[in-house]
Parts: sequence; C-alpha cells; structure tokens
Amino acid sequence: MASLTFQQNFKLGILGGGQLGRMLIQSGIDFNIPFTVLDPDENAPCAGITEFHHGKLTDYDTVMNFGKDCDIITIEIENVNTPALKALVKQGKKVFPQPEVIEIIQDKRIQKQFYKDQNIPTADFILTDTAAAVQAHANFLPAVNKLGKEGYDGRGVQILRTAADLAKAFEAPSLLEKLIDFEKEISVIVARNEKGEIKTFPVVEMVFHPVHNLVEYLFAPAEISPDVAEEADRIARQIIASLNMVGLLAVEMFVTKDGKVLVNEIAPRPHNSGHQTIEANGTSQYEQHLRAILNLPLGDTAMIIPGAMVNLLGEDGFAGAARYEGFEEVIAISGVHVHLYGKKFTKPFRKMGHVTIVDRDINSLKEKVALVKKTLKVIS
Repeated sequence: MASLTFQQNFKLGILGGGQLGRMLIQSGIDFNIPFTVLDPDENAPCAGITEFHHGKLTDYDTVMNFGKDCDIITIEIENVNTPALKALVKQGKKVFPQPEVIEIIQDKRIQKQFYKDQNIPTADFILTDTAAAVQAHANFLPAVNKLGKEGYDGRGVQILRTAADLAKAFEAPSLLEKLIDFEKEISVIVARNEKGEIKTFPVVEMVFHPVHNLVEYLFAPAEISPDVAEEADRIARQIIASLNMVGLLAVEMFVTKDGKVLVNEIAPRPHNSGHQTIEANGTSQYEQHLRAILNLPLGDTAMIIPGAMVNLLGEDGFAGAARYEGFEEVIAISGVHVHLYGKKFTKPFRKMGHVTIVDRDINSLKEKVALVKKTLKVIS
C-alpha cells in the first residue's frame, strides 16, 4: 500500500478546500503526494495550490464524479455526501475516515448514543425532536441544546440556563446535554492506520472564545495531573478503536472540578487543537493523518518543545479585503510562526489564520500568547 505514494499516477482526493486541506497539502508535498481538491468556494484556500474542482460536497453526483479519479479520498470537513462515498468504496476506492464513521459524527445525537453504548464517559443527555420536547424537560436545566446535524464552530449550539431560555429551543432533531461545571477543556488527537497501529499526541488545554464557542488559543502540554492525562489518552484510544476508524481523530473533553474526564465532541480529521504540532512535535497532525490513511507507520508524536496556538480571527466590525495589522511586530518575536490561510476577505470572527508559539519556559510562552493576541489583528 505504501508504494502507492511513489507512483506518478497516484492521486489523493480531499473533500473540502479550506485551511485544513491547505495544511494537509503543505505536509504532503514532503512525501511528493499528488492531491486533488473539491470545494464549493472557488476562492477556497486550496484553490491555486493544487488540482482544484469547484462543486458541492453534499451533492451525490458531484462527489461521485470527483472520486472516480482518486485512489484514496479523505475529508477536511464532515458535511459531505456519505452515500456517494459508500458507493465509491464499493467501486474499490479507499475512503478514510470511513463513510460509516463520518455518519456517526455528522449527527451529534448518534454520536452521543455511541458514547453511551460503548461506555465512554460523557455528560448526561436527552434526545429531542421538537422545541416542545426540549421545553418539556425544564427540570433538566441548566443544559446545552445542540442541533443533531449541521452545527459547526459554535453554530447550532446554545445554553439554556433557566426556564426563560426554553423559548430558544431548536425546532429540529436535537439533544439536551447537561451543562458541565468544568475545570478545563482539553483535547487529544489520536491516529490509527489500517494495520491497527494507534498513536496519540500529548493532551492540550483549550481556551474558547466567550461568545463564539470556538477555540481562541491553546497550550501544550495541558496543565493537568498525570492521572487526568492518562485517562484522556485512554479514552481517545478507546474511541478510535471502537469506531474501527482509519485516519486522525480529535477528541475534545471536559475535566470536571472533581477530576473526571468526559467526552464533549469528536472530529474525524485534522483539528484546530492540533495546529501547534507543526512546530512543537516530532510529527505534525497533518503528516500523521497522511501516514494513517496511506497505511504507513505512524510518526513520533513526542513534544519537542512546549507550544501554544492563537487563532487569528477577523476583528469585529471589519468586513472586506483582509489586512494584517501588527504582522511585522509579531514575526519579530522569537518562537512565533504565523500561518495565514489565503482567504482574501475578512469578516467578524472568520478564521483567517493561526499563530503558533514555542518556548521552553511556560511563563514566557503565556506572555507571548498575550502579546500576539493583543498585537496581531485582521482588519479591512
């Protein structure tokens, strides 16, 4: 299987041409992997750097037509047409992560039931089909109401703290999840190849934007006890093995105030919580994803140096052609590396890039994170 990567007619298809696909391609260049990409945005970050096709990821015929010329197909976003991917598998194409795994993760209701069935620790939850069904469970509050499908980057998620909030309940298949009074939010990225080899990256600690429910910055290693780190690692391994998944899986978890580890959500692809691995670890999450889906030996995930990542979001109040204020000041700081995603236009809170920071001194690392957050701004 590994020899495929050195055949000139080998082609790896990516469904999704965003920043994750862009960084996957950047990593794959080292292995001389030929890529082709499908995305609904003709100006997507991958356009112009590889063979690129413009089309809907959710359209059966479009995905089938794209996949016919690929040897292996992977994803950088879960909102894809899985019936087409299943049909491509029947035609002999390799699809990783497998379409059945993507379907579990596409629907948060199915995802939560999977945790329960596999005895994976997670917050208590109730499945609901209508707003009225949510409103009938006022005694379950405070809780988080999540749409079953198509929630992304904080969209389709809302907190219901009191009965007065029940008017906001989703009029769609959703779930009510007990609101966890957590100490920290952490993530473990785990990979598995077709041989069944599994490797995890060290646990990272995430800080979310207070309004928009997406990662604002993170530190690695997480400041947690060895017992919590061991349990988080065990859970990540259990999930990817239970799914029989091939590829890379990000497992987001809560650490409760009494030291329990509960799974929040998972993503079957490279993830925001692994960007720092490009500079801080022996193998980046992108190279590890490629190794996994090509059935190559998995890379060394050891942390070379403590790292942090700051998401570079469009500033509130700015929309239009992107300008980067403070860029020169930031790249002058030792250990700072800026990754821009090639998005021409900014809008409030759009992910425009990220900054990784490495430093052997944790306190210095945190000071540099604060300085980057204060200095580098995306405006128009």
